Amino acid sequence: MRVMGLDPGLRAMGWGVIDVSGSRLRHVANGICRTSTGPLGARLAMLFEELTVVWKTYAPDTAAVEQTFVNRDGAATLKLGQARGIAMLVPARAGIVVGEYAPNAVKKAVVGVGHADKAQVDHMVRMQLPGAEIAGPDAADALAVAICHAHIAQTNARLGVQA
Repeated sequence: MRVMGLDPGLRAMGWGVIDVSGSRLRHVANGICRTSTGPLGARLAMLFEELTVVWKTYAPDTAAVEQTFVNRDGAATLKLGQARGIAMLVPARAGIVVGEYAPNAVKKAVVGVGHADKAQVDHMVRMQLPGAEIAGPDAADALAVAICHAHIAQTNARLGVQA
């Protein structure tokens, strides 16, 4: 099974692809889709185009995205939600149901605690995917989402639960 994890962001959307075979995880690729400043619509279109190329290049079987953390700045949260919509749209156009995970659930699945910091997440991603060259913190977070999704998919399969 090939899994793509996505860490939505308007300036930088992290993505990571892993292959899963039984309990073995193998790093395939990771990166960051970046946008420049400018009108929101143009930036969203740029994210869509870049992510579509990544999707077609690596052809994942399943995908997962981190849920949006709502903060005090409503406008920033709304913009992040729009970028998250792009992260869900690309796999949905390929007929893939997208898994959604809270940030704390991703951290718990990868690090073992739900309130881990970015450095701990990065370290554990590197431990689980030895030799992976990670493009940056957003890509590490995306790989963590992919790892979380792989673990949950395996658990659901053992329990006979449809995701």
